Amino acid sequence: MTSHRSDFIRTLTERGYLHQCTDIDALDAKAMEKTITAYIGFDCTAPSLHAGSLVSIMLLRLMQKNGHKPIVLMGGGTTKVGDPSGKDESRQLLDDDSIAANMAGIKDVFSKFLTFGDGPTDAIMVNNDDWLNDIQYIEFLRDFGRHFSVNRMLGFESVKLRLEREHNLSFLEFNYMILQAYDFLELSRRHGCSLQMGGSDQWGNIINGIDLTRRIDAKELFGLTTPLLTTSSGAKMGKSVGGAIWLNADMLSPYDYWQYWRNTEDADVGRFLRLFTELPLDEIAKLESLEGTELNEAKKRLATEVTTLCHGADAAAEAAETAKKTFEEGGLGDDLPTYEISKADLDSGIQAFELFKQAGLANSNGEARRLIKGGGGRINDEKISDETQTLTSADANADGVIKLSSGKKRHVVVTPV
Repeated sequence: MTSHRSDFIRTLTERGYLHQCTDIDALDAKAMEKTITAYIGFDCTAPSLHAGSLVSIMLLRLMQKNGHKPIVLMGGGTTKVGDPSGKDESRQLLDDDSIAANMAGIKDVFSKFLTFGDGPTDAIMVNNDDWLNDIQYIEFLRDFGRHFSVNRMLGFESVKLRLEREHNLSFLEFNYMILQAYDFLELSRRHGCSLQMGGSDQWGNIINGIDLTRRIDAKELFGLTTPLLTTSSGAKMGKSVGGAIWLNADMLSPYDYWQYWRNTEDADVGRFLRLFTELPLDEIAKLESLEGTELNEAKKRLATEVTTLCHGADAAAEAAETAKKTFEEGGLGDDLPTYEISKADLDSGIQAFELFKQAGLANSNGEARRLIKGGGGRINDEKISDETQTLTSADANADGVIKLSSGKKRHVVVTPV
């Protein structure tokens, strides 16, 4: 059992969120005495966050539920630079309009997980472009750059990895850690923020912000990181065969989101239940102790709980019901992904591999050919082996559609229009 006294530190420790902390005992004591204001930064590189960001989002939610104040820092400014942490090459630079559009898409996610407002524990959302965009370069270098040692910066893991692999690290990216450190200083001054949280790859950046604020404002700040998550087989969280597991419903349907979590590897079920749901720990212990086919019930519970948080209870229930009809009853679930094709095009005939690719069950014609040749392709639940088989409207089932399947878990309903 953990010896920490505050609900916040005790809960994040018990549920597996804690990787490193600058002074866990002092932070624990502070959390007992007063409301802590903490932030996590999210750069705006896509119109949605994906499941790889879910640990950070859940951590902000956890701290709010335990009586503390979260700040969501949108990286409108730092997105223009690009964080080199964990990357082998430079990020594609985005213009202001693209960053603004991405930020608008990302904002919607947080309203589902956090309560925003003006109260002492209500979350706030701020944009670091508000202060970074007006920086005077010479003045900034003189006032803040002198507090950073290049020798030390070269020793940070994110920089060392790029240099060791002889991958280019631009001077623009090299400045990212200084800008992130300055963010912490600004949030400390503007909002009384005393804690920065993030993935373990952000440790060096967080330490920079703590040191900068101590040197300039003589304030005590804290840093806390979560483990970088991979699945038991080593796959990166937030990715699947079909692409990124986006959190916005317009980029990934609630059904596909539910299905991603339903397909969790056996060894990950307990860990993911602790991190991504709010089920009591004793209930999680019972679910992860299930074995064999019974463990599938725990996976369904995981999928439904995670989908409820992100998309709401109705969407989660619909996804679960669609999966039941599709996998257990052999029918067509109402919420299965669909692909509309011109009836005229289908009447003229289309080769199976091409339709699989168009419907999103393969990323290329070659991948679609290999899928079918390997026995992983089904049409209306019947296995096919000839990837050049021509499909027409005559192949539609009694419902007037064609059900394509990649393996047992990915399905698309092709609908002539």
